[in-house]
Amino acid sequence: MSECVNLAENLNNCTCTYPTCPRKGNCCACVLHHREAGELPGCFFSTEAERTYDRSITNFLRDKS
Repeated sequence: MSECVNLAENLNNCTCTYPTCPRKGNCCACVLHHREAGELPGCFFSTEAERTYDRSITNFLRDKS
């Protein structure tokens, strides 16, 4: 689970554009948060779709089709 504790490296690769996200760079907390909300993390989406902040599975499928 080293990917969950390497915050500095994760921040360099985090594509989340939500400015006040308290989970930015903490991949495990991010995945857990979005899973509990029935969503996917922003890093699963294209750059354009991520900026909509619509993390729904429907939006993910639309983005990938």
